[in-house]
Amino acid sequence: MTGARSTILTYHSLDDSGSLISIPPFLFRQHMEFLAASGIPVVSLNEALSCPGSVAITFDDGYRNLLDHAIPVLERYGLPATIFIVSGYCGRNNNWPSQPHSSVSDRPLLSWEELSALPPLISLGAHTMTHPDLTLLSAKVCEEELGGCQVQMEQRLGRPVRWLAYPYGACSPQVRSLAGQYFDLAVGTSLRFLSRRASRLDLPRIDAYYLRGRFSLERLFTGPGSLFIGLRRLLREARRFVFR
Repeated sequence: MTGARSTILTYHSLDDSGSLISIPPFLFRQHMEFLAASGIPVVSLNEALSCPGSVAITFDDGYRNLLDHAIPVLERYGLPATIFIVSGYCGRNNNWPSQPHSSVSDRPLLSWEELSALPPLISLGAHTMTHPDLTLLSAKVCEEELGGCQVQMEQRLGRPVRWLAYPYGACSPQVRSLAGQYFDLAVGTSLRFLSRRASRLDLPRIDAYYLRGRFSLERLFTGPGSLFIGLRRLLREARRFVFR
């Protein structure tokens, strides 16, 4: 792996719709087959910082199609992963108020019963109660989203919940400060490899959306991988600046 840097990968829904949050199931299976055969250490999220050259696998939102297309593959190869849960929508669809319905279709999410039955390889983290952009909320409401999600998950699942994924990767100094009151680490969407200098309350991830075309997961861990990810990050940041 280039420079022995670790990588946190992000997936959402595994389906063939071609939406902005979707990866075809066959492609996810290819990704996992490559990782299993590559010799790259695949570790739990909290180990990625201390294990140079490793990969951690994460899923945002908790789509029910993971039961069919992710869990069996991960179990087959013994690969750990983390699913971040929108606690107020468990067992419902992903139609939270901030969802851009023009580009993302309604899809069912895992229920509390299904979450409780997941194998030990799967860790669960918080993704807030209703999936808002936390930077747009008051401190009080932001804290309710963070703490409320943690409490709901711990009460329903009977296990500690110490990891967070910011919805839309959106955070600020205030949001990070509040997150640190409840969680040991938090992940964003800054499209970077993981370095030892990364903040534990804003760990970067690389979205598999950028690895579903001609630039494959295998190429991510070669020299051109850094150039590709850097270019995609610059283009994404420029687009956000233009449309702000």
